[in-house]
Amino acid sequence: MAIFINRLQAGTAGLMAIALSAGSVAPLFISAPVFAQNTSFNDVSSNYWASPFIAELARRDIIAGFPDNTFRPDQPVTRAQFAAIVRKAFAKSPERNAINFTDVSANYWASSAIQEAYRTGFLSGYPGNRFQPEQNIPREQVLVSLSSGLDYNSNNSTVLSQYYSDDNSITSYARNPIAAATEKGIVVNYPNVRFLNPTRTATRADVSAFIYQALVDAGQVSAINSAYVVGQQPQPTTPTTPQAITIPSGTTIPVKYDQAERILVTREETAPLTLTVAQNVVTSNGTVLIPARSKVVGELRPANNGSQFGSQFYAQELVFPDGQKYNISATSNVITKTERIRKGINVGNVVKNAALGAAAAAAISAVTGDRALATEEILGGAGIGTLVGLFLGRKVVDLIAIDPDTDLQLTLTSNLVLNR
Repeated sequence: MAIFINRLQAGTAGLMAIALSAGSVAPLFISAPVFAQNTSFNDVSSNYWASPFIAELARRDIIAGFPDNTFRPDQPVTRAQFAAIVRKAFAKSPERNAINFTDVSANYWASSAIQEAYRTGFLSGYPGNRFQPEQNIPREQVLVSLSSGLDYNSNNSTVLSQYYSDDNSITSYARNPIAAATEKGIVVNYPNVRFLNPTRTATRADVSAFIYQALVDAGQVSAINSAYVVGQQPQPTTPTTPQAITIPSGTTIPVKYDQAERILVTREETAPLTLTVAQNVVTSNGTVLIPARSKVVGELRPANNGSQFGSQFYAQELVFPDGQKYNISATSNVITKTERIRKGINVGNVVKNAALGAAAAAAISAVTGDRALATEEILGGAGIGTLVGLFLGRKVVDLIAIDPDTDLQLTLTSNLVLNR
């Protein structure tokens, strides 16, 4: 079987790069790609989890990077891009006739690749003869595609529960194909080999690992000793002593809050809050220090910026996706924007898509007379009922209004030491 991957097409991507010897953090914005052959990439360090898969495929001219010598391993892959990968990777005779997808024009860059991926059984369309070429492809769909195109089969449904702690998250249509892919040894899970994360968008690193393992199964390449290959018993290696890496005070950590579009608290309250790291925090050579989807546990506290009182997030604990925990000292800016609550307002509009501090919920309830706030997301703390009395008799109250996308970006207030 001849295997080739020579080009992908992707959009602009950004990575957070930090210099460990200085306190500055600079975003690295990357221009639209024009691909060129290379065998190593400056954003794929030797200890990056997918480095051996990427390096071996690059050495065989199966994959390529970008003109700036990057690979952008965490960049998502679309269905069209994956069709192009499949076309270059696997030589297979057609098994069905082509169809005309209504959303893939004849002059679309991946039109012929999409048709070939369909004819060879790797990819199918959606109802109404749609292909959705720009849709990011989930990890489970990549594995289903490889199982279908490479004719993997399995009737052993116990494989999924045996290897995956999140097997209940696998979509029904994907269960048998993923069981087959697992038995073939092509599934690679990072950062925790027990979690498939089936609906998560596949990255360039994910796809590289899956493709490489498919080549291993086909006898085209040698197996790589990796702790992240599902079902593989890693060979003993020389133990390495974890190195203490210091991320300097002043470094910015990009975060997001997925539970609500805004947060309302009173000026006086303290409310627990958990944020999610929005993108990898990496060194200048591409080593991931803080993985995306890590959790930052902390709380909103009363604060002032010298002239106005407001609220400020204080980070207390950093939890990696694999469960590793670190104490962290980081804060947001002081948020002083307010929203006025008075009797007669439309409470539904106020609390729509909002997370409320317990005191804020009590204030809204007391001022407006609305007692139906229990169904809204209430951040922890004292019960609403015990706090309502603090606001009874007030005709108006000003709440701090927080926009998580812009107000809660964190800055380290002391060095963060990691053992990596």
